[in-house]
Amino acid sequence: MNAPAPPAATATQRFRDGYGRVLERVVIVLMVVLAVEVTLGIAFRAGGRSLSWYDEVASVLLAWLTFYGSALASVRRCHIGCPELVLRMPWRVRRVTAIAAQLMVIAFFVLLGGVGAWILPVLATDALVSLPSIPMSVVQSVIPISAVLIIVAEVTYLIDLLTVGEPPPPAAELSLSEALH
Repeated sequence: MNAPAPPAATATQRFRDGYGRVLERVVIVLMVVLAVEVTLGIAFRAGGRSLSWYDEVASVLLAWLTFYGSALASVRRCHIGCPELVLRMPWRVRRVTAIAAQLMVIAFFVLLGGVGAWILPVLATDALVSLPSIPMSVVQSVIPISAVLIIVAEVTYLIDLLTVGEPPPPAAELSLSEALH
């Protein structure tokens, strides 16, 4: 007996897949740059010629990695959740709850992105201590940029929730520890 063919991917799913691949590359580049920068910092320090900008740049790169990684986690639906609780809800309640949650998440990131963008001109006159040619507004631009990236990811899921007319096929029963991995 043949297994049923998986449903065709929707336009939003195809967009989300491509979007996720782009964010994945951004995160990989940031990880490589951070690893190289830390390695250089250690090597120079061991050689007795510490780089004055090493610590500050490493902190900025780690923050950027965290924010862009959060956008990637949003695309992949890897943030903390309660899948056992949600899967036990009747389909209509689950759908309404998921839509309400998506709207709250989107509203939060609209607020975060708006405040992040509002503060950038205030920070334009400040700069990194060890690299005064880099304005803090460039460093802090990760906040509104990542907020927009997360909003895009969340809107694609909201579109899917609004256009799905019936419950998805039942998922395999998972324990909480399995669902979180």
